[in-house]
Amino acid sequence: MTPPHERTSSARTAAIEPFEVMEVLRRAQELEAAGHDVIHLEVGEPDFPTPEPVVRAAATALASEPMGYTPALGLRTLRERITRYYATRFGVSVDPDRVVVTAGSSAGLLMALGYVLDIGDEILIGDPGYPCNRHFATFVGGRPRLVPTDATTGYQVTADILRNAWTPATRAVITASPSNPTGTSIPDAGLDAIAALCRDRGADLIADEIYQGLTYGHEPHTILRHTDDAIVVNSFSKYFQMTGWRIGWLVLPHGAVRDIEKLAQNLSICAPPVAQHAALAAFAPDTVAILEERRSELADRRDALLAALPDIGFAVKAVPDGAFYVYCDVSSVTDDSFAFAGQILDRAHVAITPGRDFGLAAPERHVRIAYSQPIPRLLEAVERIRRVLGPGVRPSG
Repeated sequence: MTPPHERTSSARTAAIEPFEVMEVLRRAQELEAAGHDVIHLEVGEPDFPTPEPVVRAAATALASEPMGYTPALGLRTLRERITRYYATRFGVSVDPDRVVVTAGSSAGLLMALGYVLDIGDEILIGDPGYPCNRHFATFVGGRPRLVPTDATTGYQVTADILRNAWTPATRAVITASPSNPTGTSIPDAGLDAIAALCRDRGADLIADEIYQGLTYGHEPHTILRHTDDAIVVNSFSKYFQMTGWRIGWLVLPHGAVRDIEKLAQNLSICAPPVAQHAALAAFAPDTVAILEERRSELADRRDALLAALPDIGFAVKAVPDGAFYVYCDVSSVTDDSFAFAGQILDRAHVAITPGRDFGLAAPERHVRIAYSQPIPRLLEAVERIRRVLGPGVRPSG
């Protein structure tokens, strides 16, 4: 009898590492199924529901609009509305023809990387950083090169850091401002210098602005104030709180639009039509009022955590000014953040993400905490961790 064929994955699939935070979530859900009260501080999704005006717009569209395919570039009305957002919020003029509505920012990022990278091309990515950036680059045949950063630059790349890392194979750079996992931003002068470096060296610049609207103590910004040549990846998931709707957008240089359109036609056909109609309401004044109130709540959560974490030995060496993450140096309490996160989950029932999800820059020293729960739950999580650590915990300086 002929033995069954033993399937093996492609090399590009085998090169993709697990998304660690989802592994943590799976274990947390197992504990919940066993009856434990788990405080979720691992997944990048706050506890706020989608704003009601957006939900109403979706219901109206379902009752009145055809839900067939839209153009691959997205509804023209939504593309135009996005350009008005750039004009009114950032003072930037963007041609609607440069906007592509995508099936979430993940689809946008995958298409952007597929557009800029040939087989073997190198792309520079700040470390720590969002893991899918490097995994997508690998998947399309590129070579992600992680560029180490530290707290002295807010865990962000600078033009000087990129210049020192540059090789003859470098074809592109990714920035993220605000960043996942650190919640830090690149200042305007830094964005200007990075854009100039990429322009001078003929490299593509991909700007991850997924957390753009979520900033604290300063106004949101965009790379488009510094260059028209960048590829901008943005999303309705984070600031607009539409994570499950899978809707995002790209802003492209004019010369890239037709090629990205071809990729969209083949990879996703179009973004979900109901989500596109719903997203039109994301910019309405009543929605924005809700979003700004929630941004203020996130700022309060951040401040509460920043005050509480040092007492359990979690050092925050670069204060986050955006997103909803705190990147903590936990080397005063552990030399293995992965084992430590597992211990905290199993014993304290608090889910946090170990640093190894985010790169190679001292991951064993770091964990990411998402302030995705109300302040009482955040403080309860800190107290649970304190009880696990016991009286010997060393407060961080």
